[in-house]
Amino acid sequence: MTTTTPHYPLAILGGGLGGLTLARVLHVHGLDAAVFDLEPSAAARTQGGMLDIHEESGQQALRAAGLHEQFEQLIHPGGQAVRLLGPDGTVHHAEEDDGTGGRPEVDRGALRALLLGSLPAGTVHWGRKATAVTPLAGGRHRVDFADGSALTTDLLIGADGAWSKVRPLLSDAVPAYTGISFVEADLHDAPARHPRATDLIGGGFFLALGGGCGFLAHREPDGSIHVYAAVKAPEEWAAGLAGAPLRTAALDAFAGWSEELRALLSDADGELTLRRIHALPVGHRWAHTPGVTLLGDAAHLMSPFAGEGANLAMQDGAELALALLAHPGDPAAALVAHEEAMFERAAAAAAESAGSLETMFGPAPVPALLDLFAPGAAAAR
Repeated sequence: MTTTTPHYPLAILGGGLGGLTLARVLHVHGLDAAVFDLEPSAAARTQGGMLDIHEESGQQALRAAGLHEQFEQLIHPGGQAVRLLGPDGTVHHAEEDDGTGGRPEVDRGALRALLLGSLPAGTVHWGRKATAVTPLAGGRHRVDFADGSALTTDLLIGADGAWSKVRPLLSDAVPAYTGISFVEADLHDAPARHPRATDLIGGGFFLALGGGCGFLAHREPDGSIHVYAAVKAPEEWAAGLAGAPLRTAALDAFAGWSEELRALLSDADGELTLRRIHALPVGHRWAHTPGVTLLGDAAHLMSPFAGEGANLAMQDGAELALALLAHPGDPAAALVAHEEAMFERAAAAAAESAGSLETMFGPAPVPALLDLFAPGAAAAR
């Protein structure tokens, strides 16, 4: 007995913000898409910390998705406040959120839940980890999954992140280590349990930088504080460490810093998480290939130091959907239009992110950022 491999006109690998935005904008206009994600369910893991959603990119994507009004209900009041400190704990800049900024903060998990809830039941197929992607005749593709299932599709969208299974169809590029490693930490119920850290961080985004290291942190709507301790180090730094040894290695990287700042690590609740920061080459692009394209981190993975990754992924998803709608029956023209626009904006954002990394972990990060925070420098920011 043979089993017919299911066929989907449009298949999206990856149920992150970019892939879900693409599916949602298509759904708004009456077109179906199938999303395949490796996670076993929507609740399989937490989705990370806060995101600043930019008016010109992420918010425009949400408008195209018909979700901007619901998005406004997720905004974290006060989240656009900024504090900048040096390693000794001196506050060099403090800016409150007056509600006029164009980059409000929302919880990544809540935003993803909004997109998931806007799609018809069954749109997302969970527990589908792609193991192989194979070109077929006529621009079609076959995707095989770890559970033994497979599909074929007329149009394959790789929205499957940094280590995309789809990217090798289009490009030989692989993400490279940027020289920065994060140790992530959380302080739960911070106002009650960590009042000193709460006062230190303030209501929004927090940076303390110097000597090739830094703390990046923000308050979350549930009252917790999410901390990224960033260390400029070789890729093998802290390799294989977890638990107390990882905490010790991270604290050693911040030797000489104020104890109030070091406490963001020493007092953190639960286990710390080590993450290497990788990026694709600035200006990554590929020759148009029938029946397949990329979006989000699969297309233009960059460091997080310009806050563009999630915004670009959502913009990619919305604009690819609109390109498909603008070229009915001509997916090749839609992909070319999508890719050319994406290449241009992604190259600019990746260059900005790489430049911000060099500034933040260079010899004089605080004076450089103070120049950006100065009156009249809003456009540069």
